[in-house]
Amino acid sequence: MANATTQTKKREAFGSRNVFILSAIGSAVGLGNIWRFPYVAYEGGGGAFLIPYLCALLTAGIPLLFFDYAIGHRFRGSAPLAFRRMSRAAEPLGWWQVLICVVIATYYAVIIAWAAMYTWFSAQITWGEGNEKDYFFSDFLQMGDLKNGVSLDFVPQVGIPLIGVWLVVIVIMALGVKRGIGLANMILMPLLTLMFATLVVQALFLPGAMDGLNAFFTPNWEALADPGVWASAYGHIFFSLSVAFGIMVTYSSYLKRKTDLTGSGLVVGFANSGFEILAGIGVFAALGFMAQAQNTDVSGVASSGIGLAFIAFPTIVSQATGGSIFGVLFFGALVFAGITSLISVLEVVVAALQDKLGWSRVRTTLTVAIPVALASIAFFSTTTALQVLDTTDAFINAFGIMAVALVAVILVAWILRKLPVLREHLNKRSSFRLGRLWMVLVGALAPIVLGYLFVSEIIAKITTPYEGYPLWFLAIFGWGMVIALIVFAIILSLLPWSRRSHAKDDPEYDEFLVVENYEPDAETGSIAVADDRRKGARP
Repeated sequence: MANATTQTKKREAFGSRNVFILSAIGSAVGLGNIWRFPYVAYEGGGGAFLIPYLCALLTAGIPLLFFDYAIGHRFRGSAPLAFRRMSRAAEPLGWWQVLICVVIATYYAVIIAWAAMYTWFSAQITWGEGNEKDYFFSDFLQMGDLKNGVSLDFVPQVGIPLIGVWLVVIVIMALGVKRGIGLANMILMPLLTLMFATLVVQALFLPGAMDGLNAFFTPNWEALADPGVWASAYGHIFFSLSVAFGIMVTYSSYLKRKTDLTGSGLVVGFANSGFEILAGIGVFAALGFMAQAQNTDVSGVASSGIGLAFIAFPTIVSQATGGSIFGVLFFGALVFAGITSLISVLEVVVAALQDKLGWSRVRTTLTVAIPVALASIAFFSTTTALQVLDTTDAFINAFGIMAVALVAVILVAWILRKLPVLREHLNKRSSFRLGRLWMVLVGALAPIVLGYLFVSEIIAKITTPYEGYPLWFLAIFGWGMVIALIVFAIILSLLPWSRRSHAKDDPEYDEFLVVENYEPDAETGSIAVADDRRKGARP
């Protein structure tokens, strides 16, 4: 093309800071907020757990949120592109984050499909009273064993809604950042908040609700002396805020230059924690009712994860007055929370490939989403789906998310020594200025805590086969998957970047890369920009 003009892709942007904040909250508020935090808090000392939880939020969660925002906004790209612009040697770290998100997307979608079906089941209480556990494992999942290997037997009541979930998500992703992700969060997040607030109010009026709240909030001060409780609080915060695996790096790259980054981070961090506490109130009020109905203590019915969502809550729905409404609200909230989180996970992958290859939004979305969706359907709509999901989730959390977070803070803080650059960038554009304490928290405290958690997980997984699964199974879906992600991350980092990506340019000095008001071309997703607008780009 002539020297006067280069046809190049300019970065999309969220419509406003408020849309970004809603989207970031939508990513952070996911299934774990509803089905994991209440039990973690209860086991960690009830009301006393709020002390290590708030410490973890203020000393690790929010500082790492600022860390991600600074990388994405300063280097103006998806995770691989942002790390590539920071340092050529750091690019594999970005691809590692991308591949972690690929794995998460494959199994996260099926949980949304389960919740969608249970939203429908709640209207008729399909599972029948007293049959909730058998219905979920035997009738709904048709769960088999691993004696004959991993099954590919299709389970229609799981596979069909899973296909529906992927169709919805693909449409949202193809519409882009502003008209797809931003608009979806603008609609779904207020609905999620309204639905869950209504559910909590209904739960508070159930018989036995106060027993559940007493169990949840009564402090066990002795728990504060247990290092495991503090480790649990920090571990939960790392996962809950969607930090250190590419999501917030990608989302912040869609912000306009003059954006209050630290103020946005504080809103996202405290909104996420507020929702978790609200979830704890609703969940334990309902568990208090369940305990009273079964004439037992709350400790006898308290659970987390899949057991809480698909066994305990259907039991509550069966026994409560107006249980069908309660079930629709609960499982509907899971669907909405799941979708807003899934699109953020998938956006990490789409943005990375779009940056790498210079393709249009629709082409990249279809190239990414269709294979991921097919893998999701192939592995997670079968009779051995639960075992694959359980193992994959455990290993991706321990040796994917936690490991990549540890490597990221060590690499950026100690090897590349970029924390002063990131701090300067945050302070230029934020109302809440960061001092040297932020650098200490990210560069010293975070690696120590992450290192402790990581080593603990290694010891636990090596000494005892996870959940008693066969070693061959763990070798494929556990250890093998973890190693494969690292190998493929290195391979992807060796592939050349599209010229449209300007991977060698520094966005801080290149006006071309600054996000302003941007409407992508309907066909190519790109915009023509004159060469003389590109100032200060590094060769």
